[in-house]
Amino acid sequence: MRFIAATAVVLGCVATATFAGPPATSSLIEWSRSYPHHLAAASKGDGKPGAAGAGGNDSCQYANDHECDEPDIGTGACPMGTDYSDCVHLRTGEDDSCRWAHDGECDEPNFGSGACTQGTDRSDCGDIAWLRNQNDSCATAFNGVCEEPGRGNGTCARRTDRADCLGRNRPMSINDHFFGHDDRVLVPVNQPPWRYIGELSMERGGACTATLIAPNVIVTAAHCINEDDGVDARATFHSASGNLSARVVAYLIDRRFDYHRFASTNDIDGLDWALLRLDTPIGNQLGYAGVENLTGRGRQAATTANLMQAGYAWDTGAHLAGDLRCHIVAIHSDNTFAHECDTTRGDSGSSFFVPNGNGFAVIGVDSNFRSNHGGPIINIAVSAASFEPHVADFVAGRTGVRVNAKGK
Repeated sequence: MRFIAATAVVLGCVATATFAGPPATSSLIEWSRSYPHHLAAASKGDGKPGAAGAGGNDSCQYANDHECDEPDIGTGACPMGTDYSDCVHLRTGEDDSCRWAHDGECDEPNFGSGACTQGTDRSDCGDIAWLRNQNDSCATAFNGVCEEPGRGNGTCARRTDRADCLGRNRPMSINDHFFGHDDRVLVPVNQPPWRYIGELSMERGGACTATLIAPNVIVTAAHCINEDDGVDARATFHSASGNLSARVVAYLIDRRFDYHRFASTNDIDGLDWALLRLDTPIGNQLGYAGVENLTGRGRQAATTANLMQAGYAWDTGAHLAGDLRCHIVAIHSDNTFAHECDTTRGDSGSSFFVPNGNGFAVIGVDSNFRSNHGGPIINIAVSAASFEPHVADFVAGRTGVRVNAKGK
């Protein structure tokens, strides 16, 4: 199973399915930042939102998604006392009642597979449980000063200044920030290349990160505009700076891209790109990046280049955060590359930049991550080698499919 990393402000883009076991494939799509609930929702198998748990109230709209949403010990997405089944184990004492306890893999949401309810996989999650329900959504996160209540000036809400209060080191077993240290910072959205970036909000719910590569063209990941029943490109691009927005009016993806196949295998990772045309050329005001096939210049040039990346990660609230100096670690023959940048759920479709003369060039877009038992998660991006040949014709309006009322 993969988890797609789009970026939504509210829950959405959630496909509910009966969950028969832990993720069986080696790939995880970085799914939308529809709050991290989507991870558990995609794998829950028992209980319905609003149903009463044994001895408790489950009227929370996100009940039975395996993640506690009550405010004192959970995400705070629901009122106190309304998410009994997801919170009960945290309140009464953690245990190993998870079906897959003692298998060596943490199966709780967010930093684990999400297959089990929080507090039920104690033995497997013990060394990373301290990260539970902590994030970096404070407006002054990553400034090196802990500002949660009782510490510093107290301007951050509880559990929203994680890196500054708890440190940046991360266990290698975590399904998030995968290289032992979180190197991200909040980026200045009024400066290039960050002002070229925006949030792509889908009408159906959910969102991704996208980047201007022409006055009225953005690039993102194909899985952001796809569902099981095909393309739905109805979306609006909101700039990170300038309060500008524009609607998607046309799209181009590889005709061989198949959402179900992408979500269940590694076979077509190199096809996970999308070019989208906007109804307003906001790039004339914000500027835009070029596109460069860095991996086509050979392994040495690609792996020694300093990459820059930023996206709307699930754990940084509405703030654009990224890794300012990271690298490609492997180039694959399917026009993908593995990288060491600290991307996570919410970064799908975000660009990797390199300086290009007086500006910046997009050399790839973030796609998914693959599990790697015994080692850190492997981050996968689509190289510009896949989409650069299509850019000129799409920008000129010679190619592309217009978006109709159904998004197709």
